[in-house]
Amino acid sequence: MDESGGSGQPRSGTDEATERHGEQRASSAPAAGATRSGPERPEHPTGPTPPMAAPGTSEAAPSPDRPHDPTDSARGAATHSDPSSGAEDGAEVPGASPDQAEAPAGSGSPDEAGPSAQDAPHGPSDGAHPHPEPEHPRTLAHSGTGTGKAQPPRRGREPGGGLLMGRPFGVPVYVAPSWFLVAALITWVFGGQLDRVLPELGALRYLVSLFFAVAFYASVLVHELAHTVAALRFKLPVRRIQLQFFGGVSEIEKEAETPGREFVLSFVGPLLSLVLSGLFYLAMLAVEPGTVPGVLLAGLMISNLIVAAFNLLPGLPLDGGRMLRAVVWKITGRPMSGTIAAAWVGRALAVSVLIGLPLLTQSGALGATQDHVGGMDTVTDALLAAILAAIIWTGAGNSLRMARLREHLPELRARSLTRRAVPVETSTPLSEALRRANEAGARALVVVDADGEPLSLVREAAIVGVPEHRRPWVAVSGLAQDLTDGMRVSAELAGEALLDTLRATPATEYLVVEDSGEIYGVLSAADVERAFVKAMARPS
Repeated sequence: MDESGGSGQPRSGTDEATERHGEQRASSAPAAGATRSGPERPEHPTGPTPPMAAPGTSEAAPSPDRPHDPTDSARGAATHSDPSSGAEDGAEVPGASPDQAEAPAGSGSPDEAGPSAQDAPHGPSDGAHPHPEPEHPRTLAHSGTGTGKAQPPRRGREPGGGLLMGRPFGVPVYVAPSWFLVAALITWVFGGQLDRVLPELGALRYLVSLFFAVAFYASVLVHELAHTVAALRFKLPVRRIQLQFFGGVSEIEKEAETPGREFVLSFVGPLLSLVLSGLFYLAMLAVEPGTVPGVLLAGLMISNLIVAAFNLLPGLPLDGGRMLRAVVWKITGRPMSGTIAAAWVGRALAVSVLIGLPLLTQSGALGATQDHVGGMDTVTDALLAAILAAIIWTGAGNSLRMARLREHLPELRARSLTRRAVPVETSTPLSEALRRANEAGARALVVVDADGEPLSLVREAAIVGVPEHRRPWVAVSGLAQDLTDGMRVSAELAGEALLDTLRATPATEYLVVEDSGEIYGVLSAADVERAFVKAMARPS
């Protein structure tokens, strides 16, 4: 569920760096602008934690499950996360995230004008690919202040975030450290309830309670696997499943292509929770009531029923909210309309939970008698309501942001963001290469062999580090990053395909080529980052 920044120079027509550094004309090499972090990935909580009261008691209190942290992230598409059993339907924000490490690769300064052929043994001429020229073009040597470091887009981190438990269907399943905290909490609270129902257990009640906590989260995992299997069936990549404090998160990296698939993908999780609840009920009928198996089965039945009901509430980021989004999408034909409707319903739901849950508890509507409602219980209920409301409200807002991101993704085109570049041979002194680039109005240098085949890109950060008086004695080959297959991108790439390509091979600059193999120019990750921020700032 991902984006780009504008070019660094006005020459490209989308550059912003020049406007900011217009007066800084010291004769230093260009420094790539620091990239900005990509949008965070939204999460969609969809289920509360199990009831804390054993069956037969009057103090069952469901606890919500929290969605996966939105990072990365922006994920390219939106994600589904379910508190205690949600799923995230979306990709990491497709935007390339900046990395703070020094640029592993890069080229000279960015420019959107076509590459120059003035002195190039090969490569397109200035007229071959017309780019908009600025009123006050800046030279390659004057394009930066010499203080910044080029920052590559950060590759989406390998799935992690806890203890790896396995890879069902090829998807890694992690248990976050926060799970151990909630497991201890469930063990303590449920153990206190067991003391009322089965006092003869003594201290063993805590062992039974721990088993309940593990079994409940196994049910949450089944809920998440339902989302995962459906996503894989629809050819949607799943990054990972994570079990955490407030439940589970399935990180689905792309959005469903049709409202029907979106509806199915969202509904299968609550459906599996309902099926589990029914199975636990049937199993409960086969055992003696008032026994340890009976109490455990009753608790699991109630817990899964609550998870299913909570997830079916019709507001983002819950599964029911995504089902509502699919319905509105189908009616209007616009995914954004569905997102807006479901997100605002989700926000209304958050306010209702914040106010209504404590009131329901106080009134005894949830089964608690006035004798059992005390000061600490009131505080606990209010805290639980506040956490649930915050999760739902934040998830709804993240969903809106991700929908806006997807709307603006097509605006990110490699061709329009590319900087003009000039080809130079390996032995060319840096000062001569900069002179040629400045004459051609280019802001990037591509090192080529005697046949004109591109070999490497001169790193902008490396140019900055060379004092002007030493540039005549420094060959460009010593400042260049060798080209890899992943650093060659097509000029026709746009939107999520462009961002996916950049994330696959993190670098500060990429060689942009035509379908014929002809050099078009150099694409800077910083430019993509700035263009993304600019696009996100525009109203939908």
